Amino acid sequence: MRLLITFILLISTSMCFASEAQLRDYDEFDIPAGSNIPVISLQEFSTAYCEEGDTVSFKTTSDIYLYNKNIIPEGTKLVGYIDKKNEPIIGTNAAMRVFVNKMYLTDGYEVPIKAYIYTSNNNIIGGELTPPADYIKKPHYPRWVMFRAYSVTQYVPGKQRRMGEHVTISSGANLIVVPIEPIHLTHTVID
Repeated sequence: MRLLITFILLISTSMCFASEAQLRDYDEFDIPAGSNIPVISLQEFSTAYCEEGDTVSFKTTSDIYLYNKNIIPEGTKLVGYIDKKNEPIIGTNAAMRVFVNKMYLTDGYEVPIKAYIYTSNNNIIGGELTPPADYIKKPHYPRWVMFRAYSVTQYVPGKQRRMGEHVTISSGANLIVVPIEPIHLTHTVID
């Protein structure tokens, strides 16, 4: 009798699981790491008045398609924070790195992501060298003519550099968000 009851329970639970798999009718998408997502900044942020951990937000500027399906519609909001900030010093401008951790589709659905605002400097905004503070006159002898040296005076950079400046990203600036891990989407906005 116990064997019969156990057998009936196993069959009924397997039928429940099989019917659940048949009811689900949605597509799953993985946006590959390294994909470019064009966005604009929704507010101005700067190393002059922002601190590490301050929230920043962006909005996509175009539809993102994968397999002929619009998976990230235009107007999707991306939210992140200032992950790292360096103050300006003599010789180097200020720098910051922005980490993006949430994506809100146009219908309000939230998707966790791991991405950075892309720059060619290892995703660090700013951090360039400053120009030299002064230039020094030095004679340059390009050639000898009839046992005489003709010199030309040139200006060469001195040893000191100028004080760095703060970096500011204006509201409406065009930027690119690049995921560092694949974004797994199980929800897409239906038109």
